[in-house]
Amino acid sequence: MLALTFSTGVIDAAGYLGLDRVFTGNMTGNVAILGMALAGADDLPIIGPIVALLAFVVGAAIAGRIARSESGGWSSTTTRLLAAVTGLLLLVAVLSSAIPLRAHPIAEVVTGALGLAMGIQAGAARAVAAKDVTTVVVTSTLVGLAYDSRFAAANAHPWRRRLLAVSLIGAGAIAGALLLSIHFAWSVALACVVTATVAAVGEHHRDARVRILKELS
Repeated sequence: MLALTFSTGVIDAAGYLGLDRVFTGNMTGNVAILGMALAGADDLPIIGPIVALLAFVVGAAIAGRIARSESGGWSSTTTRLLAAVTGLLLLVAVLSSAIPLRAHPIAEVVTGALGLAMGIQAGAARAVAAKDVTTVVVTSTLVGLAYDSRFAAANAHPWRRRLLAVSLIGAGAIAGALLLSIHFAWSVALACVVTATVAAVGEHHRDARVRILKELS
């Protein structure tokens, strides 16, 4: 889940810098941008944030529909959901490498595809239910980091995981921005490789766990 958090940072950097200031992973930014744009702020997009928001919600709903019956932890459903995310990211990488994104219809299609992928990923992360790692939310993670700190007189504080989650989404944004200077497709391709690797490793460990349980029984 921490690796997917890094991937979210990569995709958000690609979306914001390469798709006219649209977040495709963290939806808080889109709501704020959309509100300012509707209030008449200059040069802020309206269509892009709406497309990203709707696609993200659809992706999360799809993940919820598929993974609702899971009891938490990694499952074959998690692998299938992340495989779908990988496929969408690969499609975007190929499409963006062949067609200029400045053409508005293509940009909206890419925005929608990335929003859908990130929604599915966030839904899969919710099904896995790794504590303090949602892959998309930084604000609540920061609140938990401060609220449960020694400064706030808390006894237990899983600060390492929370700090890693915040740091990795920032590191992903750095990587995404750097790769964007080469080409938009490179940043999406990095996220694609990360997601595919996470899916493969997760499925491998799930298979190993299943075999061990069968042997013990």
